[in-house]
Amino acid sequence: MTITQYQVFVKVMESGSFTKAAQELNMTQPAVSHAISSLESDLGVRLIIRDRRKGILLTEVGKQLLVHMREILQRVGHIEQIAAAEKGLEVGTIRIGTFPTAAAQFIPPIMSYFQRHYPKLELLLREGTIEEVKKWLNSREVDAGIIILPDAEMETVPIYKDTMKAVLRRDHPLCAQQTVSINDLDGLPLIVCHGGYEAPIIEMFRRAEAELTIAHAVYNVATVLSMVREGLGISIMAGLSLTNLPPDIEIRSLEPEVCREVSIAVPSLNEASPAVKLFIETVQKLIRERNIK
Repeated sequence: MTITQYQVFVKVMESGSFTKAAQELNMTQPAVSHAISSLESDLGVRLIIRDRRKGILLTEVGKQLLVHMREILQRVGHIEQIAAAEKGLEVGTIRIGTFPTAAAQFIPPIMSYFQRHYPKLELLLREGTIEEVKKWLNSREVDAGIIILPDAEMETVPIYKDTMKAVLRRDHPLCAQQTVSINDLDGLPLIVCHGGYEAPIIEMFRRAEAELTIAHAVYNVATVLSMVREGLGISIMAGLSLTNLPPDIEIRSLEPEVCREVSIAVPSLNEASPAVKLFIETVQKLIRERNIK
């Protein structure tokens, strides 16, 4: 078995195609097929099933080995990064998973900073829901993920406290107040945005012993704001989501204050690559210096 075979196997599964894998690896398709066949022969097990309708599928053992092969390739990357660092270079690739709001607010200035200061370090962004980011971390499809706590399976480094706000149509009676308590929202129709909002909202209503009435639950922040604007209910959203408010929408602080803890998560801080550790340190530095708001 060779590292090249592992690289080919992982690339085939990530691209979902022998042809695409060959193109990305600058190999011929027969060479890719031969690498997979040789790997299966060396292991004595079948890793991949080709299905005419569903495409390329992993066997059960293939699913298990894919995670381990990703870990091995990450270790190889660590070795290359350590050797490069000894020569005064920062090289490598960091695969980052993040949810859309964090991607919009954090990632552009971070990528810009890395391009200026570490041009040989490549940041690859993958965007999805918070649950998807956690799944990618567990399967080692990303090296680091920006998530909302809590997460018992990963080691995390807090980077930002995202304050929750009440979102109201301008003519709503609660707009007359400077702050809104959870008890003020008792029984009122609430529009909830999926993707990390539900847990803190449920918890804050539970603590206040107030009635949580979810009138609508959607996935898109813009949809929530449009529904509030149409008078279909009020919402509680994170400050990061409220940078560009439409007309006739106002926000109010909650009393008591409620925050979501945005963190960088990795499977293991001790085993993280030099590049990932540099990424974490850089993000902390940028946010601390308020270059990211």
